[in-house]
Amino acid sequence: MTLAILTEKPSQGRAFGQALGGASGSFNGEAYVITSARGHLYELAQPEDQLVNALPSDVAKMKSWNLADLPWNEGDFSWTRVPIKGTSDTIAQVRAALSKVDEIVIATDLDPTGEGDAIAWNIIDELHLHGKKFSRMEFTDEAPASIQKAFVKRRAIKSMMDEGDYRKADFRNKFDFLTMQFTRVATVSAAQKAVLRQGRLKSVMVNLVGAQLEAHLNYVKIPEFQNRFRDENDVLYTNPAEPRFATQAEVPQGYRASKVILDSRTNKRTAPRRLLDLAGLAARLSGKGVKADHVLATYQKMYEDQVVSYPRTEDKTITTEQFNELLPFVNKIAGVVNVDTSLLTQRAPRKTHVKDSGAHGANRPGPKVPASLDALKAKYGPAAPLIYEELARSYLAMLAEDYLYESQDGHLETYPLFVGRVSVPKSQGWKAVFFDQDDAKSDLPAGTEAPSENTTGLGTIGQPIVYEIVPPRPEAPSMKWLMKQLEKRDVGTGATRTSTYADVTSDKAKFPLLNDKRGKITMTENGDMSYRLLPGTRIGDLGVTEQVYATMRDIAAGTTTAEAELAIVANWVRDDIETMQRNAVSMRKELGLSEVAQQKEKADGVWAVTGEPTKFNREWSGHKFTDKEVDQLLAGLEITFKATSAKSGNEFEAHGKLADQIFTKDGKDHPYIGFKADFGPKVDAKGVEQPQAKWCDHVFTAAEVKQLLAGDKIFIDDFVSKKGKTFGATVHFGEEDGKPGKKIIPEFG
Repeated sequence: MTLAILTEKPSQGRAFGQALGGASGSFNGEAYVITSARGHLYELAQPEDQLVNALPSDVAKMKSWNLADLPWNEGDFSWTRVPIKGTSDTIAQVRAALSKVDEIVIATDLDPTGEGDAIAWNIIDELHLHGKKFSRMEFTDEAPASIQKAFVKRRAIKSMMDEGDYRKADFRNKFDFLTMQFTRVATVSAAQKAVLRQGRLKSVMVNLVGAQLEAHLNYVKIPEFQNRFRDENDVLYTNPAEPRFATQAEVPQGYRASKVILDSRTNKRTAPRRLLDLAGLAARLSGKGVKADHVLATYQKMYEDQVVSYPRTEDKTITTEQFNELLPFVNKIAGVVNVDTSLLTQRAPRKTHVKDSGAHGANRPGPKVPASLDALKAKYGPAAPLIYEELARSYLAMLAEDYLYESQDGHLETYPLFVGRVSVPKSQGWKAVFFDQDDAKSDLPAGTEAPSENTTGLGTIGQPIVYEIVPPRPEAPSMKWLMKQLEKRDVGTGATRTSTYADVTSDKAKFPLLNDKRGKITMTENGDMSYRLLPGTRIGDLGVTEQVYATMRDIAAGTTTAEAELAIVANWVRDDIETMQRNAVSMRKELGLSEVAQQKEKADGVWAVTGEPTKFNREWSGHKFTDKEVDQLLAGLEITFKATSAKSGNEFEAHGKLADQIFTKDGKDHPYIGFKADFGPKVDAKGVEQPQAKWCDHVFTAAEVKQLLAGDKIFIDDFVSKKGKTFGATVHFGEEDGKPGKKIIPEFG
C-alpha cells in the first residue's frame, strides 16, 4: 500500500523529504510519495455563480448593487469553488499524486483557524477523492524528529466533515464571503464615485483609526496644578490625596523643604520580550518608511531561501527542536547584525520563549545565515537588511540576561504622605540587544506617566513645587499603535492583520481607505466616508470578530452548525442598510458633499429582444410602470401611458418601448437598457393620426392636443431651438405640401 503526503507548500514538502528520506520512498515500513500545494488552490466562485437552479432574473439580482436586492439568501448558495488563477499546473501535479495512492495523509499547517485543513480538504473535495483512506500528521515543527514522529503517530480520519478544524475554517471562509454585501451597502449609501470596501477586519481598522484621529486632533490641553516635591535627582514625590486646582495661582504655598527617607531597596528583573510576529515586525519597519506590502513581498523571498522562518506563523514561541536547530548559528547571526556575543550568555532554552507546542514557531532568522546585511540588500532589496536585523535582534535578545534594576521607595520626613519611587538600572541585559526609547513608551498603559529612572537613586532633600499636570494628548494613530489595538482585542492573526493593512493602505489600490506615511496613519477621502458610515453598524463592531471566533469554536466542537450561524448575516445586512443610510445623511453634511437622489427602483427580468436578463428604471417622467407594463416592456411591446413633463409640469401621453441606449458622462459613453419614448406622430385606435407628444422641447397638454386635432392654430412661447434658445411660434397640425402624413407645422412672424 502506498500513501501520499499532502503538504501545504513546496518548502514544507522539501522539509518532509529531508526528514523521511526523499520526495518518495519508504519510512517505517510504509511506501510514500510527497506532493505539495501552494497554499489555497481553490476559492469560492462569484456570488452570481453560487445559485442553485437560478433563473436569469435571480442571477441579475445577485449581480445587482441595488439595496432592494439585499440581503442575499445564503440558503440558495451551492458554495461552488473554482481554481485560483495560475494554479492549474499545481492542481494537475497534486491530482496525479493523490489519485494513484490508497491513503492520503494531510500534512498541511496546524492553524488555530483551521486554514491548513481547509487547504487540504478543499483539494480532496474538488478532485472527488473521498473514497480514499485518510489520516492527519500533527507536528509541532518541521524539524526531522518532529516530522518522523508525526508520520508514525498519524491520526486516522473518517471524513472531511468529521474534522472540527475543517468545519470552523469552512464557516469563516463562507462568513467572510457573505460580508461582501457590506461593501455594496456602504458604497451605495455613500453615493459617491468610490467603492467603499468593508469587511470584518477592514471595517475595524477604519473604525479604530478614525476614532483615534478624532481624539488626537480634537485634543484640548486642560492642565491642573498640584503641590508636589522634587529632589536633587529629579525624583517627584506625590500625595494622591493632595487637591488639584485649575490655575497655578490657586495652589496654596504652605510647604517647606523636607528630608527624604529611604524606605526600601528591591532588586528586580524583567525577562526579554516575546518574539516578533509578522504584524509586529511590519509595524516596527513602517516607522522606517517600509510599506507593509513591501515587507510581505521581501520576507517571502527571503523565506524561500531559508534566510528567515515561515512568515505567516501564529506561534509566539519556538520549540526545543527549533531552538537547538538555530543554536549553532547564534554567533554568526550576531556578527551579521553587530551584536556583542559576550551579551548572549543564556544558551539554554528559556521557558518563557521555548515551548513544545505550535507548528512553525515564531518569526526568527533561518538556518541560512547571510554573509552580511549588504549582501541581503544586494539580493533582496533595501527592505531585506532591515527585516533581518529586527528578527535577529529580537531572537538574540532571548539569549541575553534579564534586565536588572533596583527599585527604591521613599517618603518625605516632614510630610510622610508624599512618596517617591525611582528605578536604578544595574545591568542592561537584553535591552542592550533589542530596545529603544520608543519601546519604553509603547510599554506604558494609555495615560500613564513614565516612572522615574536614574543612576543614583533617591535624593536627600525634597523641595516643594507647583506641578503642572497635563493630560497626555492621545497619540496619533500609527501602524504600531493599530497592531497593538488589534492584538489586544484579539482581532485577526498577525499575518492577516499585516496583509489586510497592506491592502487598505496600498498605493496601487483604486480606493484605499488609509494613508501610511512612515508608519503614521491618516484617512483617505474614501476612508473618511467609510468611518462616518460605520457608527452603530454590525460590520464595524469589534465584537463581531469575537463572536465569529466563538462561533468557530462551537462549530469545531459540534455544538452548532455553519448553516445556522451564517443565517444571522442577512439580519446584520438589513440592520446595516438602515444604519448606513441614516449615517450617510450626516456624512454628506459633515464632509460638504452634495445631497443625492434616492436610489431608483429597478424592474428586472429577461428581455425578449436579447433573451438575456436585464434591469431598467421602473419610473419614467413621473410614471411608475405597473407590473403589467413591466411584462409588456420585457416582451418587447410598445406601451402608452400618462407622463408628466419635468420642465413644465404638464401631463402628456407617452408611448414607447425598451431599447438599447447610451448616455455620456465625463466624456465617456455608457450603454444601458431603458424605456425610450417615441415622440413622433402615432395613430389612435380609430386610425386617426395624432400629433407628436413633444415638439422643440415643448410637451403638448391634453387641451393643446385637442385644439391641434381640431385644426386650430395655437401660439406657444416656450419652444427651444437646437441651439438652446427659447422662441415663440404659431403652430398647427397638418400636411406639408407634397409630403405624406401630418406633422407640427410652425408659422413665424
